[in-house]
Amino acid sequence: MDTRDTLSLAIDAIRAHKLRAALTILGLTMGVATLITVMTIVQGANTYVETKIANLGTNVFRVAKTPFAVVDFTVVVKALKNKNIHPEDLYAVRELCKACELVGASASGSLSVQFGNKQVDDTSIIGYTPNMVDIDTRTVDQGRYFTESEDRHAAYVCLIGSSVVEQLFPGQNPIGKNIRTGSQEFLVIGTFEKLGAVLGQDQDNYAIIPLNTYLKVRGTRSSLTLEIKASGGDKNFNDAQGEVTGIMRTRRQDQPGKEESFFVGTAQSYIALWQSISGSFFAVFVMVSSISAVVGGIVIMNVMLVSVSERTREIGVRRALGATQQDILTQFLTESLIQCVIGGIFGISIGFACASALRNFTSFPADVQLWVAILGVILSSVIGLFFGIYPARKAAQLDPVTALRKET
Repeated sequence: MDTRDTLSLAIDAIRAHKLRAALTILGLTMGVATLITVMTIVQGANTYVETKIANLGTNVFRVAKTPFAVVDFTVVVKALKNKNIHPEDLYAVRELCKACELVGASASGSLSVQFGNKQVDDTSIIGYTPNMVDIDTRTVDQGRYFTESEDRHAAYVCLIGSSVVEQLFPGQNPIGKNIRTGSQEFLVIGTFEKLGAVLGQDQDNYAIIPLNTYLKVRGTRSSLTLEIKASGGDKNFNDAQGEVTGIMRTRRQDQPGKEESFFVGTAQSYIALWQSISGSFFAVFVMVSSISAVVGGIVIMNVMLVSVSERTREIGVRRALGATQQDILTQFLTESLIQCVIGGIFGISIGFACASALRNFTSFPADVQLWVAILGVILSSVIGLFFGIYPARKAAQLDPVTALRKET
């Protein structure tokens, strides 16, 4: 028998038992759909971290007294005993680091902000040096950034995030208006473009003020975070980190051979931490969804065994007319494979539909990639072949004489 005849017989057999074929396809569809959905969500989470959490800009790294991203809380407790990073450290790094293009600093706290009878709680108040306009990834939407002179004289000016704009100034232009934080009033000179939410946390509820203003309002005991942009290229990026580490170790009198009393954070360190966390979740999710796919395969095997039992006489007739064991084996494997491919396609479609819905109706960018679809088709095909072999072999090994004697 050629391939065309085998496909024709397999398709006719599937059409003759529509309910059975539908149940078989449904079992595999759910397994593949679960796997595809999980994989697209995990891929999207990786993209989310890279674009939202770890986006520090090109060749930018941070230095702070506490770690930026850890899974061991005892490391944070220990780091809280480190000395603060002061403006003098900022000036020293700015002067001594040759591979650093820009050296800025930031400090942050949380306050409520008010305008008229409206109030926004838990707003992040961030103190920035003026050169952070070229280091930070935020983009000014309206107005302007503050100047060196305004920072030097600790001017009470600010730029606000889109959430603060929406809640305090609905339908108004906030530029030129004054907002209050406690007993201080700040003149709004600019706004930022919307960032969105990260894992459900609003990233636009903030106000940025000059660093010296922040230190004047919140006190000089605040520890700074150094925000450093290397002059360009991977080599300079690594050289800048090495220079800054040496300068900070010297200033903080860290003994040779001992750990630094500060932490360096890069985009890659955020991503590496996330990958170590997501890798475990990914393995568990894939294992659970694979179980669903295997259950679908078992359903296929059971349905195929019932099919072989019901079609014993048909198999006997075909053998009597000259069909070989290989012909019977190929026919039943083809039936299994066709149903699995159809189930795989349906499963991929459902999985991608779930991912697309998540991407369109939430801020989470579920990542739909072509290789995931190809993997789904391959997986469904492998399941069809693996779980179809035993029923197909059983059908092929039937004794033609015994099969013909079976009553329908």
